[in-house]
Amino acid sequence: MDTHISNSIQTLRCQAASLLLYQSVLNNEVGQAFLQLLQTLSHSVDQISCLQAYGNYFKALAASNQSWQDFLITQILLDDNPFSQQVQKTEALPLALLAAAKHDLQALQSLYQCSSNTLSQWVQVATELQTPPTVWDNQVKETDKIPFHLTENWESLVADLVAYYRKFGTGLFINRALRWQAGRFVVISHPDTIQLNQLVGYELQKETLLKNTEFLLSGYSALHVLLYGTRGSGKSSLVKALLNEYQARNLRLIEVAKSDLKDLPQIVEKLRNVPQKFIIFVDDLSFEEDDDAFKALKVVLEGNLTARSQNVVVYATSNRRHLIREFFDDRPQVRDREEVHAWDTMQEKLSFSDRFGLTLTFEPADQKTYLSIIRHLAAQAEITISQEDLEYRALQWATRHNGRSGRTARQFVDFLKAELDLFSG
Repeated sequence: MDTHISNSIQTLRCQAASLLLYQSVLNNEVGQAFLQLLQTLSHSVDQISCLQAYGNYFKALAASNQSWQDFLITQILLDDNPFSQQVQKTEALPLALLAAAKHDLQALQSLYQCSSNTLSQWVQVATELQTPPTVWDNQVKETDKIPFHLTENWESLVADLVAYYRKFGTGLFINRALRWQAGRFVVISHPDTIQLNQLVGYELQKETLLKNTEFLLSGYSALHVLLYGTRGSGKSSLVKALLNEYQARNLRLIEVAKSDLKDLPQIVEKLRNVPQKFIIFVDDLSFEEDDDAFKALKVVLEGNLTARSQNVVVYATSNRRHLIREFFDDRPQVRDREEVHAWDTMQEKLSFSDRFGLTLTFEPADQKTYLSIIRHLAAQAEITISQEDLEYRALQWATRHNGRSGRTARQFVDFLKAELDLFSG
């Protein structure tokens, strides 16, 4: 191996090892393959090991569908480390933290400048091949967020990086929609694209929920909300549409299944000092007696000695006004060894929904509302049949299927649109 190449490889390995804050930038399949390739090249090993290391690096980059440079920048922007966390919480940063960030940016710039083309040429020299191995040459894309590609000294980008972290956050919470699953947050890669302008009817409920969400985003005390009413009335769709309405204002939606509500206090604590605003979304809420989820949600709604987190609210939907199932046997009877104040216990169960600051009721759609939704959705879908024909078909559909509701209207319009497009000729 050429002495100059050997020195260059050793310098890169030292730069990677010297990272103080951004070690996890390389703690992934691509980063580890890059480091393994450098290590293999730095030792006098056989051709097979060197070619295998290069193959692993190429495959990892191809799977990411990014150039090495773009991949590295993406990891820097996403990285959750003491520096990226602190800048979101305070204006005054420790000097040592700033110095460490500048050091790491310089080191990462050295790794950035080692292109895949350079690595291919080094592998050719090390293995004495006649031609260099194929290069993963996905074109480098310039980012409009921070000018990494155009900056000669990355140390000068610290202020830009601080501004970026404060605006967009880091780590998982850079994603708009997540799910709490098996004790951790999981990214929802393709959140529902439903828009507010697709939801017709229940205007007062919509306006109230929008106001409360504005309070949350503006830093005021927003209320927890229960959306209660008939199935198919658009309760869940309304909550999901908020994510698309406020996507530019750091709103995040965390979906929590009823079976995971026992973890709710833990979830809220994890979100407490994060700069984004969070709606914890619980769909189809109801409880059995002595349900641990009931107790956990009660703690979050009513609070305890821990101060309430101002950046988190719970939006829950339910088809039941009384969220805890009650049986006739639950009602107090004069029996031996029965609770003396059983009526009080029962009333506590039945009044649990009152612990939400807002309860928005979605009544069943009458024919006028149902047809109004139909006309609105048909116009958006550019369905051009006569209004009489449209309304006749819509009423027939509701009779034969699930009754009058927003969900039924959406299903009818989707079916009609496809039918007309495919078979109208």
